[in-house]
Amino acid sequence: MSKARIRISVPSKAAKGELIEVKTLIKHPMDNGYMYSRDGERIPRRIINRFEALFNGKAVFVADWHEAIAPNPFISFYALAEESGRFEFYWYDDDGSVYADSAELKVV
Repeated sequence: MSKARIRISVPSKAAKGELIEVKTLIKHPMDNGYMYSRDGERIPRRIINRFEALFNGKAVFVADWHEAIAPNPFISFYALAEESGRFEFYWYDDDGSVYADSAELKVV
């Protein structure tokens, strides 16, 4: 998996039954294929076309993206803390790259 500048925010601890906010941001140009360089050459499309968030291996948030997503996409969603485990995040790029990160959550 390729390296990318990723920022994630997941509480390290939560009470059982607590609603937690999960935030992710990835640095990516999200080139839509309709822009031109200063030299007049078309910049090819290269976007992150899918985002997946899993908790203990089960999908908790999935989004399919298209050309209208802004550069450096930010995602925020809520999850119910029922058990301790691991969040895994995946961003799928048009060029075949997959960017990944993870965070642990302890339910007390």
